[in-house]
Amino acid sequence: MSPQLPLALRWPAHQRFEGFVAGANGAALEALRRASRFEDPAWLYLHGAPGSGRTHLLVAACAAASAAGRAAQYLSLASLHARRAEAIRGFGGSDLLALDDLDAIAGEREAEHALFDLYNRCRAEASLLLFAASAPPAQLGVGLPDLVSRLSACTQLVLRPLDEGERRALLRERALARGIELDDAALDWLFARSKRDLGTLIDALDRIDRASLAAKRRVTVPFLRSLFD
Repeated sequence: MSPQLPLALRWPAHQRFEGFVAGANGAALEALRRASRFEDPAWLYLHGAPGSGRTHLLVAACAAASAAGRAAQYLSLASLHARRAEAIRGFGGSDLLALDDLDAIAGEREAEHALFDLYNRCRAEASLLLFAASAPPAQLGVGLPDLVSRLSACTQLVLRPLDEGERRALLRERALARGIELDDAALDWLFARSKRDLGTLIDALDRIDRASLAAKRRVTVPFLRSLFD
């Protein structure tokens, strides 16, 4: 039986262009907006460190295309722990396709060939392909030269994580939207004791939100200490 693909994904509400804090990635944000409106035929390849917003932008592009009446699909190759080649071969048939976490198939011969075939099929079908990975094509460890060449031919967009000041401001803003006040002491404690990538910090905020509502307590350093330690 073929693995079930997330073709009918309900795009998470927080992963929209409006919710993306661009920082130094304004050009990439605008390129994805144009892609979602099919204003530019160029295929895009995003690469950057974890927490730089790759997945957010891919999902936002799919959501925007869907809202405009276009068929869109998103697939994370890292989410497939087996039969990746089969999953890739079953992917397609939409106006816009977003393939995330290309790193996951580096060195997997069958999966690489499947992605090469998908690339050529989408060209023939005039679909728009978006890719994302942690590194440029030549540094992924892909063994199929023709695939590296095809991926390198895409418009390359480098994503840079938000700096600490931008992450602190974003976390404070999202906390306020939930009715939570994070003062400097609370933010200092969080940044000193957790990973500082945005995904981890947002997960921590979700946990704080649930716990503070249940306990009906203000978010202070002692509260954070009791929650996380």
